[in-house]
Amino acid sequence: MTRSRVLVVNNGTLSLKQLRSRFEELGSDTEAVDASSVPARVDGRYQAIVLSGTKVRAYDSTFYKPLIDLVTTAHVPVFGICGGMQILAVAAGGELAEGPQRVGGYEAQVDTEEPLFTYVKPTVTVFHRHTLYLQAAPAGYRSIGRSQHAPVEFLRSDDGRIHGAQAHLEFRKDGLEILRGFAQLYQ
Repeated sequence: MTRSRVLVVNNGTLSLKQLRSRFEELGSDTEAVDASSVPARVDGRYQAIVLSGTKVRAYDSTFYKPLIDLVTTAHVPVFGICGGMQILAVAAGGELAEGPQRVGGYEAQVDTEEPLFTYVKPTVTVFHRHTLYLQAAPAGYRSIGRSQHAPVEFLRSDDGRIHGAQAHLEFRKDGLEILRGFAQLYQ
């Protein structure tokens, strides 16, 4: 059986190794590229795209234009994690706001009818390391999970192809199980 391939876009995360390990643990091979060198097309080479977190502000639309072009033209599932979700949301017209610094495990409520959450309970504990929060789902998206400071803890495009998580899912058991739900969309 051929293993699926996931393109992991490194937006400057501190946890690239852990992120790739999670997808490899779930049965996918991964290839990592920096945001500045994403391919123009996936051309059947990858079954999914994952955008890592970032230290760079998501509002740099010029820098992220090739990445957004790839995501919007690829016909594969996409998952943005932390800053990766923020990049996707800002490109779609979403707004971020400063909030309290959160580092560590925090509870979030998820919409369990979503395939992404097949393997978790309605309340999950996920790992946070950030101070920016998406305030509302932009046009073409909806919030599918929320927490105390993040009204959009999880995001899904209306067509179900693009997902996002404010949390770093490469950490904690619930994070792995959410990634398992995403892997079911492309494997």
